[in-house]
Amino acid sequence: MSMDRAAWSYMHAMGKAKDGANPFTKVTLKRVLGFARPYRLRILVFIVFSILDAVVSVATPVLAGQVVDAIVARSGLGPVVFLAALIGVLAIADAAFSLLSRWMSSLIGEGVILDLRRAVFDHVQKMPIAFFMRTRTGALVSRLNNDVIGAQSAFAGTLSGVVSNSVSLILTVAVMVQKSWLVTLLSLLLLPLFLLPARRMGAKIADMRREAAAYNAAMGNQMTERFSAPGATLIKLFGRPDEESAEFAAKAKRVRDIGVRSTVLAFAFITSLTLVSSLALALVYGVGGWLAVSGQMAAGDVVVLALLLTKLYAPITSLSNARVDVMSALVSFERVFEVLDLVPLIREKDSARPLPEGPVSVEFDDVRFSYPSADKVSLASLEEVAVLDTRGGEQVLHGLSFTVEPGQTVALVGSSGAGKSTTAQLIARLYDVDSGAVRIGGVDVRDTTFASLRSTVGMVTQDGHLFHESIATNLRLAAPVATDEELWDALRRARLDGMVRSLPDGLETVVGERGYRLSGGERQRLTIARLLLAQPRVVILDEATASLDSTNEAAVQAALTEALEGRTALVIAHRLSTIRAADQILVVEDGRIVERGTHTDLLAAEGRYAELYNTQFAQAVAVAEDAGVDLAG
Repeated sequence: MSMDRAAWSYMHAMGKAKDGANPFTKVTLKRVLGFARPYRLRILVFIVFSILDAVVSVATPVLAGQVVDAIVARSGLGPVVFLAALIGVLAIADAAFSLLSRWMSSLIGEGVILDLRRAVFDHVQKMPIAFFMRTRTGALVSRLNNDVIGAQSAFAGTLSGVVSNSVSLILTVAVMVQKSWLVTLLSLLLLPLFLLPARRMGAKIADMRREAAAYNAAMGNQMTERFSAPGATLIKLFGRPDEESAEFAAKAKRVRDIGVRSTVLAFAFITSLTLVSSLALALVYGVGGWLAVSGQMAAGDVVVLALLLTKLYAPITSLSNARVDVMSALVSFERVFEVLDLVPLIREKDSARPLPEGPVSVEFDDVRFSYPSADKVSLASLEEVAVLDTRGGEQVLHGLSFTVEPGQTVALVGSSGAGKSTTAQLIARLYDVDSGAVRIGGVDVRDTTFASLRSTVGMVTQDGHLFHESIATNLRLAAPVATDEELWDALRRARLDGMVRSLPDGLETVVGERGYRLSGGERQRLTIARLLLAQPRVVILDEATASLDSTNEAAVQAALTEALEGRTALVIAHRLSTIRAADQILVVEDGRIVERGTHTDLLAAEGRYAELYNTQFAQAVAVAEDAGVDLAG
């Protein structure tokens, strides 16, 4: 490693330092070693290659000195050619050992990245919906990218540097002292001129880099939010492109100014260190030359000392950074472990069993439920707040009890925020009840396997979320092995096959982020087609036709009627006209069932349901009259 590279390495390490961070604990170290354990053989091979590389790199200057001595002594062509050939062989060996060392380092580091990413990704998938509702997506993705890569550097970079530099330093000092203890001592006296400016300058550059990173993160957040379809629509609707541009430009200009300052400062720093290196080299040639002329040292030894000089300064500089590198890597490990240590609220029991075959019932038995507070499901760092919100725990459902018999359709109606969607989410076990029980086929959902529950319960929500994938891929989430014929059948039953056939790429058409390349009604019908493809025994429709116009709603309602036939269904609908044929209607207000019965019975009771129905009917009449339609006719 050259003096310049050592200097850049030093500043890079300083830039990674975290103020006040001290993550070095036995527990953290033990967990880190746990990730390294599968690679212990590769680590051993890597250390061997690193040692061999260091030995070769120190041996080369010694041979160069012997070449000079042979020339001065006029030993003839043979010894000089032999030594030159040996230097060439060592150069090839040095390149081979460096390549092998880098290869093993890469295998170890990339392997750790793979293991960490899989561990975090798999763990995050086990987290409850409440976790995702609170966590900032960018902060979570950063753990899988930046922090995992930072942790990987402990194996790919720090381990390599510590091993090779330690061996190189020991061998270099030993050879230099053997050649001349005086020159070695004088060279070490110049070391503070190398390290002290590096620490001060490195800290200043690190501050600027952290500031630039903060502005870059702010720009990233602004772009992520503004470049999404809803964000871009909002900006255009409120006519703020100029203000947004000015705000973005202010951040970008600050990053530019910091970049210019840090570049100039870094170049001045490198130049000063090059000067120190030149002074040290001049010292070696001056003192060593005087000793050689006076007969106290061989001329070749002066060359050896000069060549070894950089191999003395560079390892010392790099090793002085080792603590910073290790602490930075451990901070990254800590941030990854912080996510892995979050205990999922929804877990599968070891004794979990599958649900019974055939038609099943859905039963709510005195169910009480409160949404979990932030400290139970999230982290302040993932929400990007200083302290987690401690609010929560207020009961949403108060002793809910009802049964949907096999093959029945039960509808939930009521005011917004009454607890209807919460009730549906408990069936799919997106949350767990606080007390009471939710049973499917007589089995508490907390006692069944996730796989059995997912294959039994199908749900269509109001927003109809789709991935930025093809139509076929989005449909096959419900049935991975479904054939194209089965996909077309589901689309036909959802009254969407004609539209898809008209697209140039058909089933392979990419729907865009969150499906925004489709209309709201098309997105919803695609999610209904996905449900039809899954063929669950329990169907939950949470405002499934809310995004459809009257024509599409009638068509899809017919498809849903076909899909619900013979299945146990829970339907949440704002439009009461869509659930008049339900076997039972439950009116939910403030987390309690206040009325239950058929459409006819509830109208006759003239209670809350009748009030809701008459209000909607009156609104429909008013809209029709405005349009010149005579409903009575």
